Amino acid sequence: MFPMITGFINYGKQTIRTVRYIGQSFIITLSHTNRLPITIQYPYEKSITTERFRGRIHFEFDKCIACEVCVRVCPINLPVVDWQLERDIKKKKLLNYSIDFGICIFCGNCVEYCPTNCLSMTEEYELSTYDRHELNYNQIALGRLPISVVEDYTIETVKNSTPIKIYK
Repeated sequence: MFPMITGFINYGKQTIRTVRYIGQSFIITLSHTNRLPITIQYPYEKSITTERFRGRIHFEFDKCIACEVCVRVCPINLPVVDWQLERDIKKKKLLNYSIDFGICIFCGNCVEYCPTNCLSMTEEYELSTYDRHELNYNQIALGRLPISVVEDYTIETVKNSTPIKIYK
């Protein structure tokens, strides 16, 4: 008879524990009903990128001195710099500059180490194409500035309403 009583007591404890866990999960579910949805409808809404976002690289042809620092600091030696030495003025003349964004890892080393600041990161992140050869940008394509998400009137911008907490 004694094992039967301990069995009933254990069954009662397990039942109380189960009801407590179900109640806790129900309270958590109810607390999530008052929150705003996090999902954005992408083509019609776009989130505003942060200040230090590393998007497509912008290139200014007139500022470049063809020093090839960007090629040396790139972990995959990606930028292609074609130049010609002008013997009369003893300086390099830039002929062609191109970057293949299909291979680029967007590390930002080329932008950071450029001595003339002719490279900069933009907020453009829509680089998808059907043909990978279209991702090879020359100096003309790199020189175009993208339309800012904030300035585009056809798109509703979404700011992150909940700031991300960083614990140290």
